[in-house]
Amino acid sequence: MSTIKVRLKRGFPGKLKTHVRVARSLGLRKVNQVKELKDCPEVRGQIKKIDYLLEIVE
Repeated sequence: MSTIKVRLKRGFPGKLKTHVRVARSLGLRKVNQVKELKDCPEVRGQIKKIDYLLEIVE
């Protein structure tokens, strides 16, 4: 199965609680942290919801 790497580019202060929960469920805790996630529709939906907080790493 293919994977996708995402990096948290912004911090959580002042963000919606639901967006913070989504980022934490993806395993992202600190700014500039990179996680490799499986590329499936569920994960893509979570990424789309908080796309302003994330960056896709090549």
